[in-house]
Amino acid sequence: MLSNRKMYSILNRHQKKTGFKPLPVVIIGNGPSGICLSYLLSGYTPYFKRESLHPHPILQKKLEEAPHVSILDQDLEYLSEGLEGRSHSPVSLLFDTLLRPDTDFGGTAESVLTWWHETDRAIPHLVLGRNPPGGAWHSIEGSMVTLSRGEWMGLPDLQFKDWLRQKKRGLRNNRATAEDIAQYYQHYVMKKGLQKNFRSGTVVTSVRKVSAESISNHVQEDLQKSDSLWNFTEEGMEVFQVDGFVKTVQGDKEPFSIYAENVVLATGTYDSPTWLGVKGENLSYVHHQLSALEEAVKNNSIGITSDPVLIVGAGLTAADAILFAHHCNIPVIHVFRRRVSDPGLIFNQLPKMMYPEYHKVHQMMKEQSAACAGPYECYVSLPEHHVLSFGKDKKCIFQDKNGYQKAYKVSMALVLTGSNPNLSFLPNNGIDLAMDSDQPVNPKRNPIDVDPFTYECTQEKGLYALGPLAGDNFVRFVQGGALAAASSLLKKANKNPP
Repeated sequence: MLSNRKMYSILNRHQKKTGFKPLPVVIIGNGPSGICLSYLLSGYTPYFKRESLHPHPILQKKLEEAPHVSILDQDLEYLSEGLEGRSHSPVSLLFDTLLRPDTDFGGTAESVLTWWHETDRAIPHLVLGRNPPGGAWHSIEGSMVTLSRGEWMGLPDLQFKDWLRQKKRGLRNNRATAEDIAQYYQHYVMKKGLQKNFRSGTVVTSVRKVSAESISNHVQEDLQKSDSLWNFTEEGMEVFQVDGFVKTVQGDKEPFSIYAENVVLATGTYDSPTWLGVKGENLSYVHHQLSALEEAVKNNSIGITSDPVLIVGAGLTAADAILFAHHCNIPVIHVFRRRVSDPGLIFNQLPKMMYPEYHKVHQMMKEQSAACAGPYECYVSLPEHHVLSFGKDKKCIFQDKNGYQKAYKVSMALVLTGSNPNLSFLPNNGIDLAMDSDQPVNPKRNPIDVDPFTYECTQEKGLYALGPLAGDNFVRFVQGGALAAASSLLKKANKNPP
Protein backbone atom coordinates (compact mmCIF):
# COMPACT_ATOMS: atom_id res chain seq x y z
CA MET A 1 0.00 0.00 0.00
CA LEU A 2 1.11 3.61 -0.56
CA SER A 3 2.58 5.59 2.30
CA ASN A 4 0.33 8.38 3.55
CA ARG A 5 2.83 11.06 2.48
CA LYS A 6 2.78 9.64 -1.03
CA MET A 7 -1.02 9.57 -0.89
CA TYR A 8 -1.01 13.20 0.16
CA SER A 9 1.10 14.17 -2.84
CA ILE A 10 -1.16 12.16 -5.19
CA LEU A 11 -4.22 13.75 -3.61
CA ASN A 12 -2.92 17.17 -4.48
CA ARG A 13 -1.19 16.31 -7.76
CA HIS A 14 -4.04 17.38 -9.98
CA GLN A 15 -4.04 20.72 -8.17
CA LYS A 16 -0.27 21.15 -8.62
CA LYS A 17 -0.61 20.50 -12.38
CA THR A 18 -3.66 22.59 -13.14
CA GLY A 19 -4.24 24.85 -10.19
CA PHE A 20 -7.67 23.94 -8.88
CA LYS A 21 -9.35 22.05 -11.69
CA PRO A 22 -12.40 20.34 -10.20
CA LEU A 23 -12.69 16.58 -10.07
CA PRO A 24 -15.95 15.24 -11.50
CA VAL A 25 -16.67 13.10 -8.39
CA VAL A 26 -15.34 12.85 -4.84
CA ILE A 27 -16.68 9.97 -2.70
CA ILE A 28 -16.39 10.36 1.08
CA GLY A 29 -16.26 6.92 2.70
CA ASN A 30 -14.54 3.76 1.44
CA GLY A 31 -16.85 1.03 2.73
CA PRO A 32 -18.93 -1.24 0.46
CA SER A 33 -20.98 1.69 -0.98
CA GLY A 34 -17.89 3.69 -1.92
CA ILE A 35 -16.11 0.63 -3.35
CA CYS A 36 -19.13 -0.39 -5.45
CA LEU A 37 -19.58 3.15 -6.83
CA SER A 38 -15.86 3.39 -7.65
CA TYR A 39 -16.15 0.09 -9.56
CA LEU A 40 -19.07 1.43 -11.63
CA LEU A 41 -17.34 4.79 -12.26
CA SER A 42 -14.15 3.00 -13.39
CA GLY A 43 -15.83 1.84 -16.59
CA TYR A 44 -17.10 -1.55 -15.36
CA THR A 45 -20.46 -1.77 -17.10
CA PRO A 46 -23.27 -4.30 -16.47
CA TYR A 47 -25.28 -5.82 -19.34
CA PHE A 48 -28.01 -8.44 -19.33
CA LYS A 49 -26.46 -11.85 -20.08
CA ARG A 50 -28.44 -12.89 -23.15
CA GLU A 51 -28.64 -16.63 -22.52
CA SER A 52 -29.71 -16.23 -18.88
CA LEU A 53 -33.21 -16.67 -17.52
CA HIS A 54 -34.43 -14.62 -14.56
CA PRO A 55 -36.99 -16.30 -12.26
CA HIS A 56 -39.07 -13.08 -12.31
CA PRO A 57 -40.88 -13.36 -15.69
CA ILE A 58 -41.88 -9.67 -15.99
CA LEU A 59 -38.32 -8.51 -15.24
CA GLN A 60 -36.99 -11.09 -17.73
CA LYS A 61 -39.28 -9.63 -20.44
CA LYS A 62 -38.07 -6.08 -19.68
CA LEU A 63 -34.41 -7.16 -19.74
CA GLU A 64 -34.90 -8.80 -23.16
CA GLU A 65 -36.24 -5.53 -24.62
CA ALA A 66 -32.81 -3.87 -24.86
CA PRO A 67 -30.04 -6.42 -24.15
CA HIS A 68 -27.50 -4.30 -26.05
CA VAL A 69 -28.06 -1.31 -23.70
CA SER A 70 -26.17 -1.36 -20.40
CA ILE A 71 -28.25 -1.46 -17.21
CA LEU A 72 -26.64 1.88 -16.25
CA ASP A 73 -28.19 3.50 -19.32
CA GLN A 74 -31.65 2.01 -18.93
CA ASP A 75 -34.67 3.43 -17.11
CA LEU A 76 -34.12 2.12 -13.56
CA GLU A 77 -37.62 3.14 -12.48
CA TYR A 78 -39.16 1.04 -15.28
CA LEU A 79 -36.93 -1.99 -14.57
CA SER A 80 -37.55 -1.95 -10.81
CA GLU A 81 -41.32 -1.49 -10.98
CA GLY A 82 -43.22 -4.28 -9.22
CA LEU A 83 -40.23 -5.85 -7.43
CA GLU A 84 -40.71 -6.82 -3.80
CA GLY A 85 -38.24 -7.78 -1.08
CA ARG A 86 -36.48 -6.81 2.14
CA SER A 87 -35.56 -3.27 1.11
CA HIS A 88 -37.67 -0.13 0.67
CA SER A 89 -35.47 1.06 -2.20
CA PRO A 90 -36.67 -0.02 -5.68
CA VAL A 91 -33.18 0.21 -7.24
CA SER A 92 -31.64 -1.76 -4.35
CA LEU A 93 -34.16 -4.56 -4.98
CA LEU A 94 -33.42 -4.39 -8.72
CA PHE A 95 -29.63 -4.64 -8.45
CA ASP A 96 -29.85 -7.31 -5.75
CA THR A 97 -32.18 -9.50 -7.83
CA LEU A 98 -29.95 -9.08 -10.90
CA LEU A 99 -26.87 -10.15 -8.89
CA ARG A 100 -28.62 -12.84 -6.77
CA PRO A 101 -31.86 -13.77 -8.60
CA ASP A 102 -33.65 -15.94 -6.03
CA THR A 103 -31.45 -15.82 -2.94
CA ASP A 104 -34.31 -15.03 -0.52
CA PHE A 105 -35.94 -18.32 -1.47
CA GLY A 106 -32.78 -20.33 -0.90
CA GLY A 107 -32.05 -20.49 -4.63
CA THR A 108 -28.56 -20.41 -6.09
CA ALA A 109 -29.33 -19.05 -9.58
CA GLU A 110 -26.36 -17.32 -11.20
CA SER A 111 -26.31 -13.56 -11.72
CA VAL A 112 -28.03 -12.51 -14.95
CA LEU A 113 -25.42 -9.77 -15.48
CA THR A 114 -22.25 -9.82 -17.53
CA TRP A 115 -19.61 -7.14 -16.93
CA TRP A 116 -17.60 -5.31 -19.60
CA HIS A 117 -14.71 -3.02 -18.79
CA GLU A 118 -15.35 -0.01 -21.04
CA THR A 119 -12.51 2.31 -20.09
CA ASP A 120 -13.81 5.16 -22.27
CA ARG A 121 -16.84 5.37 -19.95
CA ALA A 122 -14.75 5.87 -16.80
CA ILE A 123 -15.29 9.06 -14.80
CA PRO A 124 -12.29 10.46 -12.85
CA HIS A 125 -12.99 10.26 -9.12
CA LEU A 126 -11.40 9.94 -5.68
CA VAL A 127 -12.55 7.81 -2.73
CA LEU A 128 -11.52 9.25 0.65
CA GLY A 129 -11.55 7.11 3.80
CA ARG A 130 -10.04 7.01 7.29
CA ASN A 131 -9.38 3.24 7.21
CA PRO A 132 -8.08 0.95 4.45
CA PRO A 133 -10.74 0.06 1.80
CA GLY A 134 -13.61 -1.64 3.64
CA GLY A 135 -14.40 1.27 5.94
CA ALA A 136 -15.85 0.40 9.35
CA TRP A 137 -15.33 -3.34 8.78
CA HIS A 138 -11.73 -2.70 9.89
CA SER A 139 -12.97 -1.33 13.24
CA ILE A 140 -15.17 -4.30 14.14
CA GLU A 141 -13.80 -7.14 16.27
CA GLY A 142 -12.41 -9.57 13.66
CA SER A 143 -13.99 -12.73 15.06
CA MET A 144 -17.54 -11.30 15.08
CA VAL A 145 -19.85 -13.22 12.76
CA THR A 146 -22.04 -11.23 10.36
CA LEU A 147 -25.79 -11.06 10.60
CA SER A 148 -26.13 -11.40 6.83
CA ARG A 149 -25.25 -14.56 4.95
CA GLY A 150 -21.68 -14.53 3.68
CA GLU A 151 -22.62 -14.44 -0.01
CA TRP A 152 -24.73 -11.32 0.64
CA MET A 153 -21.57 -9.42 1.66
CA GLY A 154 -20.10 -9.81 -1.83
CA LEU A 155 -19.62 -7.04 -4.40
CA PRO A 156 -20.32 -7.26 -8.17
CA ASP A 157 -18.42 -9.79 -10.29
CA LEU A 158 -16.28 -11.33 -7.53
CA GLN A 159 -18.27 -13.70 -5.35
CA PHE A 160 -17.35 -13.70 -1.67
CA LYS A 161 -17.59 -17.49 -1.41
CA ASP A 162 -15.18 -17.92 -4.35
CA TRP A 163 -12.67 -15.65 -2.60
CA LEU A 164 -13.07 -17.63 0.65
CA ARG A 165 -12.55 -20.87 -1.25
CA GLN A 166 -9.23 -19.55 -2.56
CA LYS A 167 -8.24 -19.02 1.06
CA LYS A 168 -9.21 -22.67 1.66
CA ARG A 169 -11.92 -21.63 4.09
CA GLY A 170 -15.67 -22.10 4.28
CA LEU A 171 -18.58 -20.16 5.71
CA ARG A 172 -19.67 -20.94 9.26
CA ASN A 173 -23.41 -21.61 9.16
CA ASN A 174 -23.44 -19.63 5.88
CA ARG A 175 -22.02 -16.57 7.70
CA ALA A 176 -18.65 -14.81 7.63
CA THR A 177 -16.36 -13.08 10.13
CA ALA A 178 -15.74 -9.33 10.11
CA GLU A 179 -12.03 -9.97 9.51
CA ASP A 180 -12.79 -12.00 6.36
CA ILE A 181 -15.05 -9.27 5.03
CA ALA A 182 -12.52 -6.49 5.68
CA GLN A 183 -9.84 -8.52 3.83
CA TYR A 184 -12.22 -9.34 0.97
CA TYR A 185 -13.01 -5.63 0.39
CA GLN A 186 -9.30 -4.76 0.31
CA HIS A 187 -8.69 -7.64 -2.10
CA TYR A 188 -11.61 -6.49 -4.31
CA VAL A 189 -10.13 -2.99 -4.69
CA MET A 190 -6.74 -4.44 -5.72
CA LYS A 191 -8.18 -7.17 -7.97
CA LYS A 192 -10.37 -4.72 -9.89
CA GLY A 193 -7.57 -2.17 -10.21
CA LEU A 194 -9.40 0.53 -8.26
CA GLN A 195 -6.60 1.37 -5.82
CA LYS A 196 -5.46 4.41 -7.83
CA ASN A 197 -8.75 6.10 -6.86
CA PHE A 198 -8.50 5.31 -3.12
CA ARG A 199 -6.86 7.52 -0.47
CA SER A 200 -6.78 5.92 2.99
CA GLY A 201 -5.90 7.82 6.16
CA THR A 202 -7.85 10.86 5.00
CA VAL A 203 -10.24 12.80 7.22
CA VAL A 204 -12.68 15.24 5.62
CA THR A 205 -13.36 18.28 7.81
CA SER A 206 -15.53 20.43 5.54
CA VAL A 207 -17.70 20.14 2.43
CA ARG A 208 -19.36 23.29 1.16
CA LYS A 209 -20.65 24.68 -2.10
CA VAL A 210 -18.75 27.67 -3.42
CA SER A 211 -19.64 29.94 -6.31
CA ALA A 212 -17.19 30.93 -9.03
CA GLU A 213 -17.38 34.54 -7.83
CA SER A 214 -16.11 33.62 -4.37
CA ILE A 215 -13.04 31.78 -5.68
CA SER A 216 -9.83 33.69 -6.35
CA ASN A 217 -9.12 34.72 -9.97
CA HIS A 218 -6.51 32.06 -10.85
CA VAL A 219 -8.78 29.31 -9.51
CA GLN A 220 -11.70 30.72 -11.50
CA GLU A 221 -9.67 30.68 -14.72
CA ASP A 222 -8.70 27.06 -14.12
CA LEU A 223 -12.29 26.07 -13.52
CA GLN A 224 -13.36 27.73 -16.77
CA LYS A 225 -10.46 26.29 -18.81
CA SER A 226 -10.85 22.80 -17.38
CA ASP A 227 -11.75 20.00 -19.78
CA SER A 228 -14.53 19.20 -17.34
CA LEU A 229 -17.03 16.48 -18.14
CA TRP A 230 -19.78 18.85 -17.10
CA ASN A 231 -20.31 21.97 -19.16
CA PHE A 232 -20.41 24.81 -16.68
CA THR A 233 -21.73 28.12 -17.80
CA GLU A 234 -19.55 30.88 -16.48
CA GLU A 235 -22.39 32.65 -14.73
CA GLY A 236 -23.67 31.08 -11.53
CA MET A 237 -21.15 28.23 -11.68
CA GLU A 238 -20.86 26.33 -8.40
CA VAL A 239 -18.55 23.56 -7.22
CA PHE A 240 -17.96 21.79 -3.90
CA GLN A 241 -14.87 22.59 -1.88
CA VAL A 242 -13.71 19.52 0.08
CA ASP A 243 -11.20 20.24 2.87
CA GLY A 244 -9.48 17.82 5.21
CA PHE A 245 -6.17 16.30 6.19
CA VAL A 246 -4.11 13.19 5.57
CA LYS A 247 -2.55 11.46 8.57
CA THR A 248 1.15 10.77 7.91
CA VAL A 249 3.11 7.87 9.40
CA GLN A 250 4.87 10.39 11.68
CA GLY A 251 1.47 11.42 13.07
CA ASP A 252 1.40 14.78 11.27
CA LYS A 253 -1.72 16.12 9.63
CA GLU A 254 -1.13 17.28 6.06
CA PRO A 255 -4.04 19.48 4.94
CA PHE A 256 -5.67 19.16 1.52
CA SER A 257 -8.32 21.08 -0.39
CA ILE A 258 -10.02 19.78 -3.54
CA TYR A 259 -12.80 21.09 -5.74
CA ALA A 260 -15.41 18.64 -6.98
CA GLU A 261 -18.41 18.93 -9.25
CA ASN A 262 -20.25 16.17 -7.39
CA VAL A 263 -19.76 14.81 -3.88
CA VAL A 264 -21.04 11.42 -2.72
CA LEU A 265 -21.61 10.84 1.02
CA ALA A 266 -20.90 7.19 1.83
CA THR A 267 -19.61 7.47 5.41
CA GLY A 268 -21.95 4.94 7.05
CA THR A 269 -23.04 5.31 10.66
CA TYR A 270 -20.37 3.59 12.72
CA ASP A 271 -18.73 6.83 13.87
CA SER A 272 -20.73 8.03 16.80
CA PRO A 273 -22.33 5.66 19.37
CA THR A 274 -25.70 6.77 20.76
CA TRP A 275 -25.73 8.06 24.34
CA LEU A 276 -28.69 7.71 26.71
CA GLY A 277 -28.22 11.23 28.04
CA VAL A 278 -28.54 10.24 31.72
CA LYS A 279 -26.60 11.34 34.81
CA GLY A 280 -23.18 9.71 35.22
CA GLU A 281 -22.94 8.43 31.65
CA ASN A 282 -19.53 10.09 31.27
CA LEU A 283 -18.03 8.13 34.22
CA SER A 284 -15.00 5.99 33.37
CA TYR A 285 -16.75 2.62 33.85
CA VAL A 286 -19.50 3.46 31.29
CA HIS A 287 -18.58 2.55 27.72
CA HIS A 288 -20.32 2.77 24.35
CA GLN A 289 -18.43 0.13 22.37
CA LEU A 290 -18.22 -3.64 22.64
CA SER A 291 -14.41 -3.47 22.31
CA ALA A 292 -14.26 -2.08 25.90
CA LEU A 293 -15.53 -5.43 27.26
CA GLU A 294 -13.09 -7.42 25.11
CA GLU A 295 -10.25 -5.19 26.34
CA ALA A 296 -11.27 -5.62 30.01
CA VAL A 297 -11.33 -9.42 29.65
CA LYS A 298 -7.98 -9.40 27.86
CA ASN A 299 -6.24 -7.46 30.62
CA ASN A 300 -8.02 -9.44 33.39
CA SER A 301 -9.65 -6.37 34.94
CA ILE A 302 -12.94 -8.26 34.75
CA GLY A 303 -13.71 -11.97 35.20
CA ILE A 304 -15.92 -14.70 36.69
CA THR A 305 -15.85 -13.24 40.21
CA SER A 306 -16.49 -9.61 39.18
CA ASP A 307 -19.70 -7.74 39.81
CA PRO A 308 -22.05 -8.10 36.81
CA VAL A 309 -21.49 -6.22 33.57
CA LEU A 310 -24.46 -4.04 32.67
CA ILE A 311 -25.49 -4.27 29.02
CA VAL A 312 -28.04 -1.74 27.80
CA GLY A 313 -29.84 -2.29 24.49
CA ALA A 314 -31.74 -4.96 22.56
CA GLY A 315 -30.02 -4.96 19.17
CA LEU A 316 -27.44 -7.29 17.70
CA THR A 317 -24.42 -5.51 19.19
CA ALA A 318 -25.93 -5.92 22.66
CA ALA A 319 -26.55 -9.61 21.82
CA ASP A 320 -22.91 -9.98 20.71
CA ALA A 321 -21.81 -8.52 24.06
CA ILE A 322 -24.04 -10.96 25.97
CA LEU A 323 -22.69 -13.92 23.98
CA PHE A 324 -19.11 -12.78 24.59
CA ALA A 325 -19.70 -12.35 28.35
CA HIS A 326 -21.55 -15.70 28.52
CA HIS A 327 -18.62 -17.40 26.78
CA CYS A 328 -16.23 -15.92 29.40
CA ASN A 329 -18.60 -16.81 32.32
CA ILE A 330 -18.97 -13.14 33.23
CA PRO A 331 -22.26 -12.24 34.99
CA VAL A 332 -24.58 -9.91 33.04
CA ILE A 333 -27.51 -7.61 33.84
CA HIS A 334 -29.36 -6.86 30.62
CA VAL A 335 -31.59 -3.78 30.49
CA PHE A 336 -33.82 -2.89 27.52
CA ARG A 337 -36.91 -0.77 26.94
CA ARG A 338 -39.02 -3.08 24.75
CA ARG A 339 -41.18 -6.08 25.58
CA VAL A 340 -39.52 -9.39 24.68
CA SER A 341 -42.44 -10.17 22.34
CA ASP A 342 -42.29 -6.76 20.57
CA PRO A 343 -42.41 -7.48 16.80
CA GLY A 344 -39.98 -4.56 16.27
CA LEU A 345 -37.31 -6.41 18.24
CA ILE A 346 -34.71 -7.72 15.77
CA PHE A 347 -34.74 -11.21 17.34
CA ASN A 348 -38.40 -11.62 16.37
CA GLN A 349 -37.44 -11.07 12.71
CA LEU A 350 -34.57 -13.56 12.40
CA PRO A 351 -35.05 -17.16 11.21
CA LYS A 352 -34.18 -19.47 14.14
CA MET A 353 -32.36 -22.04 12.01
CA MET A 354 -29.95 -19.54 10.55
CA TYR A 355 -29.22 -17.58 13.74
CA PRO A 356 -29.09 -20.12 16.60
CA GLU A 357 -26.87 -17.98 18.84
CA TYR A 358 -29.15 -14.91 18.59
CA HIS A 359 -32.14 -17.16 19.21
CA LYS A 360 -30.39 -18.32 22.39
CA VAL A 361 -30.01 -14.71 23.58
CA HIS A 362 -33.70 -14.13 22.87
CA GLN A 363 -34.56 -17.22 24.95
CA MET A 364 -32.47 -15.86 27.82
CA MET A 365 -34.22 -12.50 27.58
CA LYS A 366 -37.60 -14.29 27.84
CA GLU A 367 -36.82 -16.83 30.53
CA GLN A 368 -34.39 -15.15 32.88
CA SER A 369 -36.07 -11.99 34.13
CA ALA A 370 -35.26 -10.63 37.59
CA ALA A 371 -38.77 -11.62 38.68
CA CYS A 372 -38.24 -15.35 38.19
CA ALA A 373 -35.05 -17.41 38.12
CA GLY A 374 -34.46 -19.31 34.90
CA PRO A 375 -32.06 -21.93 33.59
CA TYR A 376 -29.29 -19.48 32.63
CA GLU A 377 -26.78 -18.71 35.34
CA CYS A 378 -24.96 -15.38 35.50
CA TYR A 379 -27.61 -13.54 33.47
CA VAL A 380 -30.56 -11.34 34.53
CA SER A 381 -32.98 -9.84 32.03
CA LEU A 382 -34.81 -6.55 32.77
CA PRO A 383 -37.30 -5.98 29.93
CA GLU A 384 -39.25 -2.71 29.78
CA HIS A 385 -36.71 -0.98 32.02
CA HIS A 386 -34.58 2.07 31.41
CA VAL A 387 -31.48 3.50 33.11
CA LEU A 388 -32.10 6.51 35.36
CA SER A 389 -28.49 7.13 36.43
CA PHE A 390 -24.97 5.77 36.77
CA GLY A 391 -23.46 6.38 40.23
CA LYS A 392 -19.83 7.12 41.08
CA ASP A 393 -19.90 4.03 43.32
CA LYS A 394 -20.82 1.93 40.23
CA LYS A 395 -24.41 1.61 41.45
CA CYS A 396 -26.87 1.91 38.58
CA ILE A 397 -30.52 2.83 39.07
CA PHE A 398 -33.19 1.48 36.71
CA GLN A 399 -36.90 2.14 36.44
CA ASP A 400 -39.58 -0.22 35.10
CA LYS A 401 -42.75 0.68 33.16
CA ASN A 402 -44.72 1.08 36.40
CA GLY A 403 -42.25 3.57 37.85
CA TYR A 404 -40.63 1.13 40.33
CA GLN A 405 -36.90 1.59 40.76
CA LYS A 406 -34.10 -0.95 41.29
CA ALA A 407 -30.39 -0.46 42.06
CA TYR A 408 -27.58 -2.82 41.06
CA LYS A 409 -23.83 -2.63 41.65
CA VAL A 410 -21.88 -3.36 38.44
CA SER A 411 -18.26 -3.70 37.39
CA MET A 412 -18.71 -1.90 34.07
CA ALA A 413 -21.57 -0.68 31.86
CA LEU A 414 -21.94 -1.01 28.10
CA VAL A 415 -24.51 1.24 26.45
CA LEU A 416 -25.08 -0.44 23.06
CA THR A 417 -28.15 1.26 21.66
CA GLY A 418 -26.95 2.00 18.13
CA SER A 419 -24.80 4.64 16.52
CA ASN A 420 -25.25 7.81 14.50
CA PRO A 421 -23.38 9.18 11.51
CA ASN A 422 -20.81 11.89 12.06
CA LEU A 423 -21.67 14.59 9.51
CA SER A 424 -19.84 17.40 11.29
CA PHE A 425 -18.07 18.24 8.01
CA LEU A 426 -21.38 19.41 6.49
CA PRO A 427 -23.10 22.73 7.20
CA ASN A 428 -25.45 22.27 10.20
CA ASN A 429 -24.27 18.62 10.56
CA GLY A 430 -26.29 17.69 7.45
CA ILE A 431 -29.61 18.17 9.29
CA ASP A 432 -30.98 20.29 6.40
CA LEU A 433 -30.60 17.27 4.09
CA ALA A 434 -32.67 14.89 6.24
CA MET A 435 -36.28 13.81 5.66
CA ASP A 436 -37.21 15.76 8.79
CA SER A 437 -34.94 18.80 8.74
CA ASP A 438 -35.64 19.56 12.42
CA GLN A 439 -33.98 16.31 13.58
CA PRO A 440 -30.43 14.88 13.23
CA VAL A 441 -29.79 12.37 10.44
CA ASN A 442 -30.54 8.84 11.64
CA PRO A 443 -30.25 5.76 9.38
CA LYS A 444 -33.46 4.14 10.65
CA ARG A 445 -35.69 7.03 11.69
CA ASN A 446 -34.53 10.04 9.68
CA PRO A 447 -32.29 9.27 6.68
CA ILE A 448 -31.08 11.84 4.16
CA ASP A 449 -33.83 12.67 1.66
CA VAL A 450 -32.68 11.37 -1.75
CA ASP A 451 -34.31 10.79 -5.12
CA PRO A 452 -34.98 7.00 -5.08
CA PHE A 453 -33.73 6.54 -8.67
CA THR A 454 -30.58 8.71 -8.59
CA TYR A 455 -29.73 8.98 -4.85
CA GLU A 456 -29.10 12.69 -5.37
CA CYS A 457 -30.06 14.77 -2.33
CA THR A 458 -33.36 16.52 -2.93
CA GLN A 459 -32.13 19.60 -1.01
CA GLU A 460 -28.72 19.93 -2.68
CA LYS A 461 -28.02 19.15 -6.33
CA GLY A 462 -24.65 17.54 -7.01
CA LEU A 463 -24.60 15.97 -3.53
CA TYR A 464 -25.45 12.26 -3.29
CA ALA A 465 -25.93 9.97 -0.27
CA LEU A 466 -25.50 6.17 -0.21
CA GLY A 467 -25.82 3.30 2.26
CA PRO A 468 -27.15 3.80 5.81
CA LEU A 469 -27.23 7.60 5.34
CA ALA A 470 -29.94 7.02 2.71
CA GLY A 471 -31.69 4.31 4.74
CA ASP A 472 -30.01 1.25 3.13
CA ASN A 473 -28.60 -0.71 6.07
CA PHE A 474 -27.47 -4.03 4.58
CA VAL A 475 -24.45 -4.53 2.32
CA ARG A 476 -26.49 -6.44 -0.27
CA PHE A 477 -28.80 -3.42 -0.66
CA VAL A 478 -26.32 -0.52 -0.48
CA GLN A 479 -25.10 -1.56 -3.93
CA GLY A 480 -28.38 -0.44 -5.56
CA GLY A 481 -27.68 3.10 -4.37
CA ALA A 482 -24.28 2.93 -6.08
CA LEU A 483 -25.99 1.76 -9.30
CA ALA A 484 -28.49 4.65 -9.14
CA ALA A 485 -25.79 7.26 -8.43
CA ALA A 486 -23.46 5.91 -11.15
CA SER A 487 -26.32 5.95 -13.68
CA SER A 488 -27.11 9.58 -12.76
CA LEU A 489 -23.44 10.69 -12.89
CA LEU A 490 -22.91 8.99 -16.27
CA LYS A 491 -25.99 10.73 -17.66
CA LYS A 492 -24.64 14.09 -16.43
CA ALA A 493 -21.31 13.32 -18.05
CA ASN A 494 -23.13 12.04 -21.15
CA LYS A 495 -20.66 9.18 -21.48
CA ASN A 496 -21.74 7.03 -24.44
CA PRO A 497 -25.48 6.98 -23.87
CA PRO A 498 -27.50 4.56 -26.07
